[in-house]
Amino acid sequence: MIIDCHVHICAMSPARGGMSPKLLNSLPFRFMRWRLGMKGTDEQTERDLEAKLAETINETTKLDAAVVLAFDAVHDREGRLDQANTHLYVKNDYVIELSQRNPKMRFGASVHPYRKDAVAELERCVAAGAVLLKWLPITQNFNPADPMCIPFYEALAHHNLTLLCHTGGEQSLPQLDKSTADPMLLKPALDRGVRVIMAHCGTRSTPWEQDYLTQFMQLAQDYEHCYGDTSALCLPARSHAFGPILQNKIVREKLVHGSDWPIIAIPPASKIGWNNAWDLMHERNWMKRDVMIKERLGIDDAYWNRAGRVLRLASSGSPSADVSH
Repeated sequence: MIIDCHVHICAMSPARGGMSPKLLNSLPFRFMRWRLGMKGTDEQTERDLEAKLAETINETTKLDAAVVLAFDAVHDREGRLDQANTHLYVKNDYVIELSQRNPKMRFGASVHPYRKDAVAELERCVAAGAVLLKWLPITQNFNPADPMCIPFYEALAHHNLTLLCHTGGEQSLPQLDKSTADPMLLKPALDRGVRVIMAHCGTRSTPWEQDYLTQFMQLAQDYEHCYGDTSALCLPARSHAFGPILQNKIVREKLVHGSDWPIIAIPPASKIGWNNAWDLMHERNWMKRDVMIKERLGIDDAYWNRAGRVLRLASSGSPSADVSH
């Protein structure tokens, strides 16, 4: 089963989450809203975005399904909701409902580890069919190496639920703690047997940020249950990673497919040639373009099917038997 393990949706209505004015008015979101035809911030705009996502997935015929990600609000160390620092909030219930209405969508949960009910909410999401758990520590404002996360890691390991955690730089969302970009902070999760997908393979998002590709590659070689997704690697600041990760046999076998839609996919001309890059820029479906770029890079068949295996998804789309760590 070929899965895109990293796809975003935005919630406009407060009942499903919401976005802060700062985020709505930021340059990346203004560009994405223009590109996707999002003219408002109401419930109808939310429905239009759902329809656009469904259309995008269906047009990307190589994919059997895509994991659509919830995004939990920021919580402080006492477990209280931090509304002032919450810029993107996509409730689990919204993505559960969305995946139930769309046969090619799968539920990617998000639970902040500082929540007082973090383990209980995780278990509720598992019961609702979550196929992974999504974190973005830079924006959700917590440190994955904090001992407060250990009970949550134990729960993830118990339920054999994969953790998809952002690593490396971030520009699309506000940065609350840049120090949490380091993949090495996920060692406590890996040491407790949690299957971890390190989103973006630790790469920088701008040329002036620190790059953690080397750290990701070391962890991928040290831990059998450490993986990296290729989401947003088609951005110019991140595409340098394709050379090292595809040339290293061990790391290459740890890559899973992700797009980071609706982030734009820009063909790396230095790696596929200027003619190929120019041709691919004419593909207006960015999720499909991301697939086509990776096909031109010559990534093998095992890569395309790995996310389905790592997430324990059978061809029917339901969880299959557990895979080993």
